[in-house]
Amino acid sequence: MDELTVKELMMRRSLKQRPNFIEYHLNPALRERFLRRKYPNNPNHPRQRYLLTVKGQMLYNELTKPTTR
Repeated sequence: MDELTVKELMMRRSLKQRPNFIEYHLNPALRERFLRRKYPNNPNHPRQRYLLTVKGQMLYNELTKPTTR
């Protein structure tokens, strides 16, 4: 997966309310370690990006796996 900004993550989910996105989506994903920050020691870094962890990649693969009938 690519390194994405908050804005890019929001666009992929068609969300517009940044504070709600951060509180209800981004922070829980970081807390549960589905995502990680590119600059973990500086959350407000001007070039901050977010990346899937191994755990996040496993979940993504499971959710996007084609279903068999």
